[in-house]
Amino acid sequence: MSYPNTELFINGTWTPAEDGRTLPVIDPATASEVGRVAHASISDLDLALEAVSEGFKVWSATGVFDRYKLMRRAADLLRERCDPIADIMTTEQGKPIAQSRVEILAAADVIDWFAEEARRTYGQVIPSRQAGVTQITVKQPVGPVAAFTPWNFPINQMVRKMSAALAAGCSIIVKAPEETPASPAELMRCFADAGLPAGVANLVYGDPAEISGYLIPHPVIRKISFTGSTPVGKQLAALAGAHMKKSTMELGGHAPVLVFEDADIDKTVAMMATHKFRNAGQVCVSPTRFLVQDSVATQFIEGFTKAAQSVRVGPGTDPETEMGPLANDRRIPALERMIEDAVSRGATLVTGGKRIGNTGWFFEPTVLCDVPTNAAIMNDEPFGPIAVINRFDTTDAALQEANRLPFGLASYAFTTSSETVTRLQNEVRAGMLTINHLGLALPEVPFGGIGDSGIGTEGGSDAIESYLDTRFVTRMD
Repeated sequence: MSYPNTELFINGTWTPAEDGRTLPVIDPATASEVGRVAHASISDLDLALEAVSEGFKVWSATGVFDRYKLMRRAADLLRERCDPIADIMTTEQGKPIAQSRVEILAAADVIDWFAEEARRTYGQVIPSRQAGVTQITVKQPVGPVAAFTPWNFPINQMVRKMSAALAAGCSIIVKAPEETPASPAELMRCFADAGLPAGVANLVYGDPAEISGYLIPHPVIRKISFTGSTPVGKQLAALAGAHMKKSTMELGGHAPVLVFEDADIDKTVAMMATHKFRNAGQVCVSPTRFLVQDSVATQFIEGFTKAAQSVRVGPGTDPETEMGPLANDRRIPALERMIEDAVSRGATLVTGGKRIGNTGWFFEPTVLCDVPTNAAIMNDEPFGPIAVINRFDTTDAALQEANRLPFGLASYAFTTSSETVTRLQNEVRAGMLTINHLGLALPEVPFGGIGDSGIGTEGGSDAIESYLDTRFVTRMD
């Protein structure tokens, strides 16, 4: 499949923007334009709002078993179309084709999970203190949803929001990323081809600030879901709060990795190096601050450096590529500034640290060691292929550094001590902690952060709750 131009999807129809505006889509491996995406104006948003309002009336009245069956059909279509959609995703986002396929197949599993949850939005019967009185709670869809999704996982981030909303009986407008528009459009096409009624799901692109500023306060919209940076998330959450609207915020992180001296160091290095350089480090749960106990630090640094130097970097379309380019031209100077700042403060650049070539946005897998806590990279999420490796002596010191920042999304730990595990699960302040393996982001487990990393979860049985209102009914017979 050649790379397509992308239109808006409003009220069941693919359509250009009313004023004809478009934006370029750039292949990050070549820095060349490969297509165009429609740029919505306020008039397009008004059409989407009208459609999502009418769509809610239809979808909220659709039985849960019918929602379940339609969603399962959409998941099957996504699996059938995996290979051509993966080609599109790699072209616009840059990640290796194998990683694109994994993302798409995992998205189909997410749809299946939420399809099942549609049939399990149970209420309660509450025992009454008075004879002849019945007390129940019922779950009802909150209303039309506005969702805002990022470019690093164009389908994965959209499918979580869309599937939860549809399972609950909500309609939705998705503002998908302009950098990577075509793969989200293909996800939307799967739902449309599965028979989703017109207006239930709508897809727009354009100026992020304009679209969020218009949709969030609008009285039609009753729920907000956003994935992105912490500063923007705080602004949108405040806007939603000003209008008393529910919000789910999946924001930035700065994931610590605690490696204790009793861990299997070779196994830990192999696992975490692969995880660190997945999607060129452009992952909200990417391991970033490696905290390694003194006695095994040299072994860990040597092994991790060797692993970083062996990563095959190249175009994502090459099946031998293990790490593709950064997704946009903003990332390279941002990473260069962080590295320069760290080194100027006494850090050691062990390997990497430079752009690769002059075509596309490729960057070397990078390892920094002995980085002081006042360096920018120790406080701001790098969102790139940089691993920071520092040493610790005691468990108390490791926990103090792990919890130093206001972020609390993902965290990792490696140890064979049950006593240490108990301390970690009780004391690490993060929404997610995985110990001795990679166990995050499955459809059936929570996915979300605490503190400055967000509000709510987008995985597991709790995820659908924020798309539902709980209503209490009491009656006397």
